[in-house]
Amino acid sequence: QPEPSTANPEPPKKMPQVKSQITINAPFETVWNLAQNVESFPKIMPDLDGVEILEESSPAPDVKRTVTKWNGRIKQFNRSIVWTEEDFWNSTSGECQFRQLEGDFNAYEGVWKFTKNGEKTDLDLTLDYAIEIPLVGALMKSVIQKLMQGNCDMMTGALQKEAERMAA
Repeated sequence: QPEPSTANPEPPKKMPQVKSQITINAPFETVWNLAQNVESFPKIMPDLDGVEILEESSPAPDVKRTVTKWNGRIKQFNRSIVWTEEDFWNSTSGECQFRQLEGDFNAYEGVWKFTKNGEKTDLDLTLDYAIEIPLVGALMKSVIQKLMQGNCDMMTGALQKEAERMAA
């Protein structure tokens, strides 16, 4: 039998992370229901070509599980990006935990947190990701970080605009 290694294993590399926080002038239920209606996202998000729900189930009374296929664009790289995502929508905690099951990201996972704030809703999105684009070197990692941040801000902003329009 081989000897156990005494060398310290390398700690896992920390993935890049982006966060977006916004207060939406609409009731929690409006924002929560809109956020779960992912098939409507391409109408309010210009970089998204399509979202298709592949599966829906309820693993617990207050939890909805969805599997969705996303088709988006990174126009700065003239490239489409496709992934299949699993979401767990917990109505008790007001959270949606998501992760990529397969697709163009090396890793893609995070959490949406919806919090009642009187008649308003606070929305926090945290996304950890890793993506390797061929011919895009280390210098482009900061560009990709900015693109991912911009995408998260665009997503929360689109939800804000649509939820506020619906609540008006």
